[in-house]
Amino acid sequence: MTVSAARPLLYLDVDGPLIPFGAGPYPQGDEDNPLLARVDATVGSRLAALECELVWATTWMEEANECLAPRLGLPPLPLVEWPEPSEGDGHGVPSRVHWKTPGLVGHAAGRPFIWVDDEITAADLAWVADHHPGRALLHRVDPGQGLTDADFGVLRAWLVTA
Repeated sequence: MTVSAARPLLYLDVDGPLIPFGAGPYPQGDEDNPLLARVDATVGSRLAALECELVWATTWMEEANECLAPRLGLPPLPLVEWPEPSEGDGHGVPSRVHWKTPGLVGHAAGRPFIWVDDEITAADLAWVADHHPGRALLHRVDPGQGLTDADFGVLRAWLVTA
């Protein structure tokens, strides 16, 4: 799957933003993955309505297309391919920067992007500001809530100015 150059990218994590870890109550899940019952299917149409290109940025990899995309009513999405970790990793990246951050900046290749994740910190914001020439919004989602109306408001507002 290729990434189009026209619209900003929206990198989407799964655990936390789409599968919240709050107190519930949640419906009964299936035996293969009981956490999938926590996915709010209405989030898919809200994501699809955003003026951006959705890209999985998750360790779920292709499983996100197999398990989550159909639940959300989304087509298969492109995904960021993460490099295998090695002792030589880091390349000058401070240890407090999330391991996904350099990969997303590389994947974006200067294009404007949003990253939705529950593990984003100030270190990631600073690293992206120093290493990404385009506009970027790193939006931290409360993992106990998942994506909320307020989160979608922030995403839409940023995209309007993109």
